[in-house]
Amino acid sequence: MPGRIEDYALIGDLQTAALVGQDGSIDWLCLPRFDSAASFAALLGDHDNGRWRLAPRDAERCDHRGYRGDTLVLDTFWETPTGTVKVTDFMPQRDRSPDLIRIVEGLTGTVEMRGELALRFDYGTVVPWMRRTDGHRVAIAGPDSVWLRSVPPLSMHGRSMRTYADFTVSAGEKIAFVLTWHPSHEKRPAQLDPYQALQHSLEDWDAWAAGFAYEGPWRSAVLRSLITLKALTYAPSGGIVAAATTSLPEEIGGVRNWDYRYCWLRDAALTLNALLAGGFKTEAHAWRDWLLRAVAGDPADLQIMYGIAGERRLPEYEVPWLKGYEGSRPVRVGNAAAGQLQLDVYGEVLDSLYLARERGLKDEPHAWDMQRALMDFLESAWQQPDEGLWEVRGGRRHFVHSKVMAWVAADRAVRTLEQSPKLKGDATRWRAMRDKVHAEVCEKGYDAERNTFTQSYGSAELDAATLLIPQVGFLPPSDPRVLGTVEAVRRELDHGGFVRRYSPTAGSDGLPGSEGAFLACSFWLADALHTTGRRDEAVELFEKLLALRNDVGLLAEEWDPVAGRQLGNFPQAFSHVGLVNSALTLSGSGGGLPAT
Repeated sequence: MPGRIEDYALIGDLQTAALVGQDGSIDWLCLPRFDSAASFAALLGDHDNGRWRLAPRDAERCDHRGYRGDTLVLDTFWETPTGTVKVTDFMPQRDRSPDLIRIVEGLTGTVEMRGELALRFDYGTVVPWMRRTDGHRVAIAGPDSVWLRSVPPLSMHGRSMRTYADFTVSAGEKIAFVLTWHPSHEKRPAQLDPYQALQHSLEDWDAWAAGFAYEGPWRSAVLRSLITLKALTYAPSGGIVAAATTSLPEEIGGVRNWDYRYCWLRDAALTLNALLAGGFKTEAHAWRDWLLRAVAGDPADLQIMYGIAGERRLPEYEVPWLKGYEGSRPVRVGNAAAGQLQLDVYGEVLDSLYLARERGLKDEPHAWDMQRALMDFLESAWQQPDEGLWEVRGGRRHFVHSKVMAWVAADRAVRTLEQSPKLKGDATRWRAMRDKVHAEVCEKGYDAERNTFTQSYGSAELDAATLLIPQVGFLPPSDPRVLGTVEAVRRELDHGGFVRRYSPTAGSDGLPGSEGAFLACSFWLADALHTTGRRDEAVELFEKLLALRNDVGLLAEEWDPVAGRQLGNFPQAFSHVGLVNSALTLSGSGGGLPAT
């Protein structure tokens, strides 16, 4: 069985990422990109679906581990009766081919080690042909080829479709293993020096982290979250994936298992705010440029998500040979929600570009023309029902959050023209749309008897997304309807002291089963408590959320307060964006959010 979700740490090279368990096993790695087929898929099945374990013989879990400083280089320490050993795992930023490097270093005594490599291409189903060449192991199957070597060379042997390395390491000794992927039809890539690669990786991450501009409380938690966002960035395009994994369940044994290795527009404004407030303008610029490329085209064809290079087609299918994480089936690849209508994304795009302009990112010449086209479409489309922010599969409705974000789109368009009157656009018409949307939401999306905004028109259900109403400037924090909504969400969507995004047990999302507390929504509640004058309660909730991070500072999408464990894809960008923005809000460093 794989470990708990929180047992894993993340390493990566800004084009893909691997998950390393506390038992020394790499159970998830897609090559060569985040969205490629997994070569190690034990996370969603068992050891036969591919993994690479490197640990002392007979040891089960490490004694402790951590990232080296403000980097993505992972050090894992093992204490045995005969000595102590450290394993350093990292993926150097690549020129061409991805490399996964594991360095074993003896610290005290002598330790017997075992390495076990089971390569399984195409999500754990293709066993490659393994051969020896020049003292190295080479695995080939179809389009994939992997080279494994050690420095200094060690004897390795094959058994039961696995490659083993049994060796000892004494104090002061180091042995490095380098695994390199490349297309099987191409020549073998150049060999890198693993120790030089380690030094360069440390220097690269240290240089990047030196640009961190936030000096408030919770600094280390904020920086680790920003490092995680950086690690989830596909460097060639600037796109940021929602998570490094697919199909980690929102309910153990349930069917709410989705592929999150894509880029969601809903994350855009909040991510931009987090990056810019943290001082990482280059990454924010790259994310903004990815956004502009991805949404270019007919405004009616705007999607809620895209591939990491802006791909539009993300067909969803099931992988039946994988039994799923702890039996949570099905395992899915692709995401059918890409074809849903979610009107909130128009507001999120215009809000993102408005924020980028406000925070000093230089405008692209075509950007405003594209925003005008989006507004032209939204003027005729905002009154339609849609699938909403949470991508429900139970039919379209008039979701309050979608309408609020339509208001945001009109508001940001009007503000842009007020600040730059030379730009083309009909501010009068957009103001009229803004006023009409506002009036309709307040009339149809508000339950006066309960003093709360609801999930959709005519519904009694609540939605944690309504906590964003004061944050986006739809109503001021002091408005009684905002105060009532915050209190209602806190009371009715409470799950063990945290917040569900809505009540899935009502069956309104078209799926069976339930889910955990949604961490991003819990951060939104902390923000809402702060903005409505309840700072002490906000800080208390925020610090409870910080305590949910695993031993290396990572968060999944959800938390199960009954079982006391993380749920959902991991690590989750939306959760870490929520952490960063809440820390900035609570410390008075948030900036960039429009006033009403």
